[in-house]
Amino acid sequence: MRLTDAANAKSLLRIIQSIPSPKAEPFKLWLAQVGSDRLDEIENPELATRRTRELYKAKGYTDDWIEKRMRSIAIHEELTGEWKNRGVKEEIEYAILTAEISKATFGLTPSEYKHIKNLKSQNLRDHMTDLELIFSMLGEASTKEIAVNTDTHGFDENKKAAKQGGKIA
Repeated sequence: MRLTDAANAKSLLRIIQSIPSPKAEPFKLWLAQVGSDRLDEIENPELATRRTRELYKAKGYTDDWIEKRMRSIAIHEELTGEWKNRGVKEEIEYAILTAEISKATFGLTPSEYKHIKNLKSQNLRDHMTDLELIFSMLGEASTKEIAVNTDTHGFDENKKAAKQGGKIA
């Protein structure tokens, strides 16, 4: 109805950086600190892990849940690394394979699961219970083992492994 300018977060941060007003200075200092922190994390990834744990703690998660969530991140990264080595290249393929594991494990795709939990843009796994995280990890770890043991190659073979891994969970 109206002509409107819009910008994503990255563009908004660039606009703020260009504002010459002294009132923008505290925000610019904060941006510089965040950038410096991220550069430190590139040099020492343990800092990023510590920051992630602190963020979850600040959101009220228990130490036990945080440990499961951190482990689930590691297992998911191991699986996607294995998929990459086995010829899965496109982001959409990763999403489809992950959805196959979820369907076989929970009977729902991640988007259907998010809808049931009334989540919009939030990360589904950040809203899973301990058992849901455990079953997700089991499905992904099983999928990785099946891919390795059957020497899968390409999307189609990995899709079969994803369904089998999810069924195990």
